[in-house]
Amino acid sequence: MITVFGEGRGFRVVWLLEEMGLPYRLRGVDLLAGVENDPEFLAINPAGFIPALQDGEVVMVESIAIMQYLVARYGPTPLAPEPQDPAFAAYLQFLHLGEAGLATSMYFVSGARNRAPEAERDNWSARQALDVFETRLGLVTRQLARTPWLAGDRFTAADISVIYALQTAQRNARFPLGEVEQAYVARATAREGYKRAMQTCHATRAWAEEAAARG
Repeated sequence: MITVFGEGRGFRVVWLLEEMGLPYRLRGVDLLAGVENDPEFLAINPAGFIPALQDGEVVMVESIAIMQYLVARYGPTPLAPEPQDPAFAAYLQFLHLGEAGLATSMYFVSGARNRAPEAERDNWSARQALDVFETRLGLVTRQLARTPWLAGDRFTAADISVIYALQTAQRNARFPLGEVEQAYVARATAREGYKRAMQTCHATRAWAEEAAARG
C-alpha cells in the first residue's frame, strides 16, 4: 500500500494518485504541533518536511520527484507523455516549473506577508520572490493561450503541479490571477480526481474554505 505522509504539497501526490486510480493511504503530519513529537514520520523523513511517500521499501520526499516516480513506476499513463511524444518537453518543463519557479517563490512571498514581523513583510527578498513568480507565471499564461493544458490538448501531471502553485498564491498571498489562469484553474478543479482528493485531504479543504471566507 502506498502511504502519503502530509498534505501541503502532498495534495499534488494525492491528486495524482486519484487520477491514476491507485490505492493509497494518507497519513497526516501536524507541522504546527512539531514533527519532533512524531517519531513515526521522522523515521520516514528525518529532515521533517512534507510530503513523503512510502511504497514498500521505497521512501521518497519532494512532491515532484514523487510524482515522476509514480507515473514511471505505475505507468504508462496519459498523465505523463512518453519521451518520444511531441508533448513531452512541455510536460517536463511545466511539471518542474510548478515547483521550482512558482510554488517555491510563493512560499517566500506568503511567509513574509503572513508570518514576518510587520516591519519585515515588504522586504527585498519577498519582492524578488514575487518578481520570480510573476515572470514564471508569464510562461504559463503564454502556453495557455495556445493550448487548453500545459502539455497540449490533454491534462497531465504538469497541470497538477502548476495548479497547486496557483492555488497557493491565491490562498496564501491573495495573488490576483488573470482571466486565462482563472479559467484554467476552473477546468482543472472540475475534474473528479481533484474533487476526490479534496474530500480526502481535510486540511487542504479547510485551508481552501478559510481562504474563500477571507475573500
